[in-house]
Amino acid sequence: MTQLTGIGIAAHDTVALSQSELAAIVADFPTLATPARDGGRLAYLDSAATSQKPNCVIDTVTEFYERSNGAAGRSTYELADRATAAWDDARAAVASFVDARPQQLVFTKNATEAINLVALGIGNASQGVVGGDGPLDLNLGAVDEILVTPAEHHANLVPWQILAQRTGAKLRWLELTPDGRIDTNPALLAQAINSRTRVVALTHVSNVTGAITDLEPILAAVRAQERKPVVVLDTCQSSAHLPLSFAQLASAGVDAICLSSHKMLGPTGIGALVATGELLYSLPPVLSGGSMIELVDMEHSTYMAPPARFEAGTQPLAQAAGWHSAVDYLRELDLSRSMLNEHELTGQLLEGMNQVEGVRLLGPANTTQRLGVVAFEVQGVHPHDVGQVLDASGVAVRTGHHCAQPIHAHFGLRASARVSLGVYSTPADVRQFLDALQNVRKYFNR
Repeated sequence: MTQLTGIGIAAHDTVALSQSELAAIVADFPTLATPARDGGRLAYLDSAATSQKPNCVIDTVTEFYERSNGAAGRSTYELADRATAAWDDARAAVASFVDARPQQLVFTKNATEAINLVALGIGNASQGVVGGDGPLDLNLGAVDEILVTPAEHHANLVPWQILAQRTGAKLRWLELTPDGRIDTNPALLAQAINSRTRVVALTHVSNVTGAITDLEPILAAVRAQERKPVVVLDTCQSSAHLPLSFAQLASAGVDAICLSSHKMLGPTGIGALVATGELLYSLPPVLSGGSMIELVDMEHSTYMAPPARFEAGTQPLAQAAGWHSAVDYLRELDLSRSMLNEHELTGQLLEGMNQVEGVRLLGPANTTQRLGVVAFEVQGVHPHDVGQVLDASGVAVRTGHHCAQPIHAHFGLRASARVSLGVYSTPADVRQFLDALQNVRKYFNR
């Protein structure tokens, strides 16, 4: 079995979860006990879209509303103090989980907003909006370039397209290898990352192919520039599966990562931007209103230091408390051990799918530097039909373009079906999926 390594992925000498430990984990997730549409066992294999929630997270959210529902940071009564403490504790816990400091973490409503916060902030800085007082020059113009990749989720592509339109900067992109990895050929990188490059935005793990990006050559090219570009890394697919270190990523040249609670066993409605102080202090406000100001008169306002500068309005307090519980659960679980279990299941998936006639995998065909996210095509059958046949056998998968149309175009497709693993995935889930997959083409007489 190949050990997963790379910049920002903490290495551990450990052993995989035992079957009894895995069974205990499954028991923590009440939704997994829900009968499937056919009344049988549910095999939930759509964790790349959203993870299931353990009992402790569900209980924490309920308990917050029962015992701590007050206005955080706005009053001195006991409920408000509990709400404020829950908010502050959640910030510290989530930041610590990715080896960052609390002041480096900005809560957002989701990871998409986190990426947009950076793009909109750079756009505001480029148009003269005041409020950023850090060392970075974020003023983009027609001579500048923004570099992305075709492997991106739309959340890490469309905001940069709009930023290019706002500022006149040119949008460029790296190419992909035939199996969908970001091509890190040195000659290509030397052309793509140059003195005009001001932003580099890329995925850590593809939500279509499961491929882990080889960051080292890209970041080496970034560090070689006299004026280093801002690097934004989408870690939505890696943060619930790999033990990440933002401190290591930042040392290598990454300026910001985004996190999604609902992909990390936490509630929906909350995400985070984790960024260096240099970037956060250099960005002017994006959302304005209450909680992010220092002084306001009828003509002018001054703004709080980050992260408060970017957290205008009433915040998702219960969701933050639930996310705190989720990262505590993941920490106790030990992602380095769960990672080995998922890696083994990924090998079983790939081996089994390669034996099914008419199935084409999108992405790497082996387990080298990839996670358990596997998009696939069943020849002659529309992906939505694939999903319905699998659902009839109790298997839940994702169908569609997975908010990643360019990489589908790379494979000559408009859409696909996708199976993805979570910390609670089991060999029984994989077997149930593979058995159901065998029947898809038979059902349609292909």
